[in-house]
Amino acid sequence: MSIVLITGASSGFGKACAKQFAAAGYDLLLNARRADRLEALKTELESAYPIKVYTMPFDVRDNSAVEAAFNALPEAWTQIDILINNAGLAVGRDAFQDGDLADWETMIDTNLKGLMYVSKVVVKGMITRKAGHIINVSSVAGQEVYPQGNLYCASKHAVTALSKGMRMDLLPYGIKVTNVSPGLAETEFSIVRFKGDTEKAAKVYEGFEALKPEDIADVIFFAATRPAHVNLEEITILPTAQSDSRTVFKG
Repeated sequence: MSIVLITGASSGFGKACAKQFAAAGYDLLLNARRADRLEALKTELESAYPIKVYTMPFDVRDNSAVEAAFNALPEAWTQIDILINNAGLAVGRDAFQDGDLADWETMIDTNLKGLMYVSKVVVKGMITRKAGHIINVSSVAGQEVYPQGNLYCASKHAVTALSKGMRMDLLPYGIKVTNVSPGLAETEFSIVRFKGDTEKAAKVYEGFEALKPEDIADVIFFAATRPAHVNLEEITILPTAQSDSRTVFKG
């Protein structure tokens, strides 16, 4: 069976990817912190499609939990063909001098270190088989910087750089690495960034049509299903109303 591992699968891009790959017949390893959401998604997908889903409720920030979860995987689930490193977040929207250290650590630990922890474990099997595809979800914030985006932008710049480094190091093993950089997309992202303030979060998407999770899932699925000799290295996805990280036309 072909197995896809998706981190941050309980909502947003991750959940949309799970549905897209399930519809195409892939078996899924789904990770997130919220076990109840994962189980509900597992039930939904296994009821709708002739596939199997295995849930892995752990926090990517905790390397010991990551290692324990993979060490406990049944043998039938250990051959991971595609890894989608989707878990990530922005917390706070402060000028650097006003930033909250706990917010900074949360972003670095999730967006960068969590991606590293999961990839380090999964890539061992890919190297042995000389096959596999790692898809890292970065952001347009990994290409540009905007005011009050300091640490979030830095963490996503690191993801973009890490994707390039991984691609270089894994080249001799035939492992693909793709970096996906979405622009403004309407998910729970802004609710988390504004710490539950739904009014502030809603204003981010007013006056234009933002990307939807399904838009990102479509692109990720396309990248993952190219012929063996084709690797889409970097994909930037913007809504039509956005030209860069700071410019959005609101008609």
